[in-house]
Amino acid sequence: MSLTPALTDETTTWLRHQRTAHREFATRLAAVTDWSAPTPDTEWDVAALVRHVIEEQQWVPWLLSGLTTKQARSRLDRIEDDLRMEWHRYSLAATTAWRDAQPGSRVNLSYDTVDVIDYLKEQVADVTIHSWDLARAVGASEELDEDLVAAVWTVFEPQRDTLEASGLYASPVAVPDDAPLLVRLLAVTGRDPR
Repeated sequence: MSLTPALTDETTTWLRHQRTAHREFATRLAAVTDWSAPTPDTEWDVAALVRHVIEEQQWVPWLLSGLTTKQARSRLDRIEDDLRMEWHRYSLAATTAWRDAQPGSRVNLSYDTVDVIDYLKEQVADVTIHSWDLARAVGASEELDEDLVAAVWTVFEPQRDTLEASGLYASPVAVPDDAPLLVRLLAVTGRDPR
């Protein structure tokens, strides 16, 4: 009899979304020709946006291993200049860590200690939104996997009233209630795809 908790359907689904989000980002990353191009994140050019997403992946294995953010910070490597190679390196490390994570375990984040599934959802949402940002910046397809968008909507929509207050997102953009789900998702995070 195994003492390892079995994966729930929810965890299995979100692990699939994580892999999809990483493929979406990698596709847009392959289209980059101008690393200094502006992005919808007005504080970042393309290189800074990509570095941010890579850095987020660097944290994953350390935090899933039980380290605190302070302990993990001391173990992060400098991101090298070849951002495509660095993305593939840290995407693989994060994906492997997610696959091997113990269901039901807790993760120490900077703002709280959360269930591993909640950290997974947060990471999937971050990579998904930044995949669109990168697509817009490099002129690549802005369409994202529909199942992924629907899943990320379930993360952001309940936080609609608190996203702007967090300081991480711009004010929500007004869009019609019948707008496509991707448009509504982007609007909640302060992005106007029109």
